[in-house]
Amino acid sequence: MIPGKVEICGVNTSKLPTLKPEERTRLMEQIKQGNREARETYIRGNLRLVLSVLKRFNGQGQNMDDLFQIGCIGLMKAVDHFDPSLGVLYSTYAVPMIQGEIRRYLRDMGFIRVPRSLKDTAYKAIYTRELMTKAQSKEPTLSEVADQIGLTKEEVVYALDALQTPMSLYEPVYSEGGDTLYIMDQISDKKNKEETWVEHLSLYDAMHLLNEREYEIISLRFFEGKTQMEVANQIGISQAQVSRLEKNALKTMRNYLSA
Repeated sequence: MIPGKVEICGVNTSKLPTLKPEERTRLMEQIKQGNREARETYIRGNLRLVLSVLKRFNGQGQNMDDLFQIGCIGLMKAVDHFDPSLGVLYSTYAVPMIQGEIRRYLRDMGFIRVPRSLKDTAYKAIYTRELMTKAQSKEPTLSEVADQIGLTKEEVVYALDALQTPMSLYEPVYSEGGDTLYIMDQISDKKNKEETWVEHLSLYDAMHLLNEREYEIISLRFFEGKTQMEVANQIGISQAQVSRLEKNALKTMRNYLSA
């Protein structure tokens, strides 16, 4: 909770409702069927996620009411795009979207100021890369650029990244045959792997229902934390095929586990 802030945008934050796991599951099923009342209830039951993200921006002189409203937009987008069959907690899915929505707003409004030193480093790296490209007739690597200006590769990457506009994890990057791939699909999860599921669910039994290709994809994606692109390269199929097979496998496992 934000210190000294009880009411935001007319909402009494001390009385925000919370949802039990079974309520979340039931409401999300209704949402997927087009129930707008269930959607509103689900959103209200997750407003505390917006507050948890706002803590990171507290003390920066921003209007918390404005940021709360922007965060709620991210929360609603997360509700509309959330796919329970992926086996990811809604909070894990929603927090990055809420944070991204707020950062995008602050960046667009000019509230996030990149330090001058970082800007200088970034511009120097860009200029050096252009000079090296002309001299060598090929684009240099980041390591080569870093060596040329006397910095580490990490320092150059950090400076260049500071100039970039934040993107949503659900920004589409590719579409094939109706299967849209998002930025999230290209991010490996090194922390929340399938082992966390095993503590609560009989995943190993569910995985035995999969065919050989699906079993391999689920193992690589969730046990080893590989991205869809890495899996595609390893087993020799397209990323769109990996996405399609992964969704089918997770659906099969979910049906088994919920039976």
